[in-house]
Amino acid sequence: MNEAGVDEAGRGSVIGPLVLACVVFDEKGIFSLKGLVKDSKELRPQARKRLYNIIKRSAVEVKVEVLQPNVIDWAVQNLERGLNDLEAMATAEILSSLKHNILTAYLDSPDPIPSRYAERVQLHLRKGDIKIVASNHAESVYPHVAAASIVAKVERDREVERLRNLYGDFGSGYPSDPKTRRYIQKVLEVDGRLPPIVRVSWRTLQRL
Repeated sequence: MNEAGVDEAGRGSVIGPLVLACVVFDEKGIFSLKGLVKDSKELRPQARKRLYNIIKRSAVEVKVEVLQPNVIDWAVQNLERGLNDLEAMATAEILSSLKHNILTAYLDSPDPIPSRYAERVQLHLRKGDIKIVASNHAESVYPHVAAASIVAKVERDREVERLRNLYGDFGSGYPSDPKTRRYIQKVLEVDGRLPPIVRVSWRTLQRL
């Protein structure tokens, strides 16, 4: 019996991608996770990397989807529920493309009504035999989701580091980071336009 956990990293960032991770475990793998993993935001970077390697060895399958800023902007501007719909569609695609059959997928719901988010994911599934269980703060409830949270965060940190090397130090990429806000202001003043790593649909950018 295989079960999957899905979570994301970078949802609220104004710079950089949103990274979605799906981790599949068999019964032995799920048992090995209990008491070991927790929400990636509660872990230091070194601890995340160590657990990332353990998760990769324990899982029967790991899939990662990187949603770039231009895709996020399109979703915010065109889909009924914006980023929630995009995340539901991407989650359904990941689950549908898994090599291993899974009985249940546990998801962290970005929607305050988890059942509504679960229905959205189910709607886009190409495999109709997967039970979808969505919950707010699911990474604190299900070890599958905590593991996916760790994988998504480590993968996004790597991508953010790569982007910093290309575009300069923009800090964490989150609107609350003064370095990120200064970076955007400086780029606008010097170049008059923004690089493709910035989400132009974000209210943070409009305020700046």
